[in-house]
Amino acid sequence: PRLLSQFFFADERVTRVVAEINGLDAELDPQQYLVLLNQLHLSQAHLLAILERIMEECIPTQRHSRDYLVKFPEELLVDNLGNHMLFAAECLLAGTFLEVEEAEGTQLRPQARNLLCSLELVRTVLREQSLSQPSSYPEPIRALLVQFDRLFAEFELSYVSSLVAVKSPEEIYRQQEIIVLFCETVQRALRLGYLTQEMIDGYEPLLMFTIPRLAIISGLLIYPEGPLSLEQSPEQMSRVFSPFYNLLKKIRDLLRVLTVEELYMLERSLCTAE
Repeated sequence: PRLLSQFFFADERVTRVVAEINGLDAELDPQQYLVLLNQLHLSQAHLLAILERIMEECIPTQRHSRDYLVKFPEELLVDNLGNHMLFAAECLLAGTFLEVEEAEGTQLRPQARNLLCSLELVRTVLREQSLSQPSSYPEPIRALLVQFDRLFAEFELSYVSSLVAVKSPEEIYRQQEIIVLFCETVQRALRLGYLTQEMIDGYEPLLMFTIPRLAIISGLLIYPEGPLSLEQSPEQMSRVFSPFYNLLKKIRDLLRVLTVEELYMLERSLCTAE
């Protein structure tokens, strides 16, 4: 049950698979090479998962901030992101640029080298510790873990930033404004009887259409200074709505001529129309 013991056997597995790959002629047996490569990825992912648990146990208050993850596109936020970063670092160090341009890859190589050297050092000291005192983490080990955690986070941010356009702080703030708008829209819809709490608690599928429709009306009429404010330029709006800037202006102009009763009827109809 001890994490250092688990780490020892996971590390042994990685070392064994690497040795098998190094002793294999990939050209003579490409199928076996792919099998071993898959085993390596799985064993490395298991090793990193245990190392993550060790850091949570050993240096919980000294972990490097991962707030930058909110800048990443959602499709990148997968369980094996850490393992992918490790594979990317290994490729960069070997001079292989699979996902990035050569110029960017060359700039990232020092970070990749520092990360992999730090990982090797951490593996060495944790193996030794697991064989001597598997229930304690001396201060030198804690310091190495803090350093590895920082280098990993810095490489992850730099590498992903070279692949995709990460969200700016302004865009993140705009998205938070949209979340607030949707929450206020739901509260208003409940108060006016457009929706019921039972529909929300039951995840009524119609809400996927109803709430965004009502949010557009709320954003244009009820909260005109919010994220749908048309007093700002399209570039200042969230990318969710900026492509529809001109259409939103037309909708706002049409809404402004409606009476209170007509607006109520419109919103009621939006809650039922498919």
